[in-house]
Amino acid sequence: MSRTAAIARKTAETDITLSINLDGQGTFEGTSGIGFFDHMLVLLARHALMDITLCCKGDLQVDGHHTVEDIGICLGQAIAQALGNKAGIRRYGQMMLPMDEVLMLCALDLSGRPYLAMELTQLPEKIGQFDSELVEEFFRAVSMNSGMNLHLKALAGGNGHHVVEAAFKAFARALRGAVEMDGRDTRVPSTKGAL
Repeated sequence: MSRTAAIARKTAETDITLSINLDGQGTFEGTSGIGFFDHMLVLLARHALMDITLCCKGDLQVDGHHTVEDIGICLGQAIAQALGNKAGIRRYGQMMLPMDEVLMLCALDLSGRPYLAMELTQLPEKIGQFDSELVEEFFRAVSMNSGMNLHLKALAGGNGHHVVEAAFKAFARALRGAVEMDGRDTRVPSTKGAL
C-alpha cells in the first residue's frame, strides 16, 4: 500500500506544491527560501523517515509568515491524505528528546480532532533570518490541517536554536511512531470505528 500524497496550494502570497511518502527514506528535496526553516524540514524528514519534496515561491519580501504557515497547511493536508482512513496505524506517538541542555517532550494523537498545546522556553526574536514566533504558526497549521492533537513542551530550555531543533526532532520521532503500521491490528484504531 502506497502512503503518499501531493498537495498544491496557490494564493496571492504563496505558490506551493508539496509531496510526501510516509514510508520513505527520510529525504528532503527543495527549499522554502528560508535557510533555518529548510534546516528544520530536513531534520523533520530524516527523523520521521518521511520523504518530502517541496517547491515553494513565497512573498519573502514581506516576511516568512505566509511561507511557513502555508507549508504547514500543505504538510498537514498531505499527512491526512496519505493516511486515508488510518486503518492499521498506531495512532499515538510520543518522544522525550534531549539535545544538549534542552529536553523536549512531544506527544501526539492522529485523532481527527486538531489541537495544539505548545510550551517552549523563551526564544530569541530571530534565529538566523527566521522569525522564531513562526515555529508555533507552523505546528498549528500542521495540527489543524492533519487533524492531529499535538503537544510540545520544553522540559528544559536554553539556546534558541537547540530548543527549536529539539521540537522538530521530537515531533518527527513522535509522528514516525504514530503513522507506523501496528502489525497486530489492521482495524481503524478507535472503538468508534472511524477517526
